[in-house]
Amino acid sequence: MRLQLAFDVRDIDEAVDFYTKMFATEPLKRKPGYANFAIAEPPLKLVLFENPANAGNLNHLGVEVETAAEVTAAETRVADAGLESTGVQEVTCCFADKTETWVDGPDTRWEWYVKVGDRDGAGTNTIGFDSDTEAANGCCT
Repeated sequence: MRLQLAFDVRDIDEAVDFYTKMFATEPLKRKPGYANFAIAEPPLKLVLFENPANAGNLNHLGVEVETAAEVTAAETRVADAGLESTGVQEVTCCFADKTETWVDGPDTRWEWYVKVGDRDGAGTNTIGFDSDTEAANGCCT
């Protein structure tokens, strides 16, 4: 399990260069306007979205787990605590197939997910977002 930080950046090339140097790690996945890093130390999934209008802001937080059963367990725990979520869904989003659930916190969205495969296309997941624009700028892992 590792924490995911996803945020918007002004210039994806500049951000990738900076974080590659900062964490001494190349991006795990790189697409136009998108990059993600699987950083071993500290254990972190860093996701960048090129979105100049919102640059410097947190896009969402997440918890990447190893199995769909862990996503389901998180969903059960969240529901038992009385928090609203999207329910567990199988989705294709930002170049990956995932099992995921979303929970809206007081100030940011949280995603619990496991990536189950890679895709060439971005996907069209809008679960957990109020608009297609939010989905386009924040569904990806």
